[in-house]
Amino acid sequence: MVVMGKVVAAQGIQGWVKVLTFTEHLDSLLDYETWYVGNETTWRPIQVLEANVHGKLVVAKLEGIPDRTAAEKYKGQLIAVSRDSMPPQEEGEYYWSDLIGMSVVNMEGDAFGVVDSLLETGSNDVLVVKGVYGEMLLPFIKSVIQQVSLADKTIRVDWQADYLK
Repeated sequence: MVVMGKVVAAQGIQGWVKVLTFTEHLDSLLDYETWYVGNETTWRPIQVLEANVHGKLVVAKLEGIPDRTAAEKYKGQLIAVSRDSMPPQEEGEYYWSDLIGMSVVNMEGDAFGVVDSLLETGSNDVLVVKGVYGEMLLPFIKSVIQQVSLADKTIRVDWQADYLK
């Protein structure tokens, strides 16, 4: 499963939910007719009856959620899609969900921590790394990111530890 968003609230009285997406494009989640709702270990497929972009969120009417009370029970649940339903990545492209949780190490072997999240800044994405030096931001650009190993769950960066002091 690839986590694409999170239910943040109920919307209205007819069982709609508000979803904060973790995708590059806000409407990417609308490409899928079936979402999986749950947490990192347990997923349940749910049919999307209708979904739209509403401001900075996606609002969705999901099968089996008849009213606001039922929708409120989904608050905090993650939204995912199956990995095999996603388009293939080109060389050097990664899904954000693959990068989250990866260890970040510089070329000298200094461990900086793990990727907590990513930010989209317009010109380039930014890794939010939490660890030894607190929270640090690393631009996801070729001159900084030297290697991404999905197998080892490690990102090697050209970034000196003394930059952080």
